[in-house]
Amino acid sequence: MANDTSTPQAWLSSLFRTPKSSETGVFPDERTSLLPQAHHEEWFTGETYELEDGNASNFQLVSREFWVLLKGSVPVIVAYALQNSLQTISVLIVGRLSPEALATAAFSYMFAMATGWLIALGGTTAIDTLASASFTGSKNRHDLGIILQRSFIVLSLFYIPVSILWFCSAPLFRALGQEEYIARDSAKFLSVLAPGGLGYIFFEALKKYLQAQGTSYNERAHSIH
Repeated sequence: MANDTSTPQAWLSSLFRTPKSSETGVFPDERTSLLPQAHHEEWFTGETYELEDGNASNFQLVSREFWVLLKGSVPVIVAYALQNSLQTISVLIVGRLSPEALATAAFSYMFAMATGWLIALGGTTAIDTLASASFTGSKNRHDLGIILQRSFIVLSLFYIPVSILWFCSAPLFRALGQEEYIARDSAKFLSVLAPGGLGYIFFEALKKYLQAQGTSYNERAHSIH
């Protein structure tokens, strides 16, 4: 039984067994592909960047890679900066009123981040995996829109109990030992902020939806126009 290759143990060992140098003729290094080249060409159909060039110097290769990373990261950095500017500007404006108002705004935003905002930030991370796989590997690109619509529905349902909690948060804050003015004013602050939480969820889902399509989406939009 130990030498029977039809057993699951023998099959698994042969699957994950690393080829020896005597079998392949070469020693694997950090540049050795984990999968055969045929699998890469069959599974991956997205955009690639050719950074290896025999005629280019190391500085040119590094410059090209730096430009690729910069071009992909700048839009994300700007999006997160504008996204967090709402909270920053609100705290700066309220802070000019009084220390009590500043404490109320900071506490309210902290509670909003720990409840409603995390539904948008954490819930939409699934779109990164599902939408990217659907856009690059699926033959039906309409699946990407279905993922977006499902995220709207599912995350909106998750947000309903959170919004109810925001409208009725004053007793909760009192039970947590907060001062009366913070419990009262924070409940009013969250009541005004509650409708914006739904828009924040939609914004995060749309952002992930567009990021999953990358440059190919922009090229396709330009070709349509």
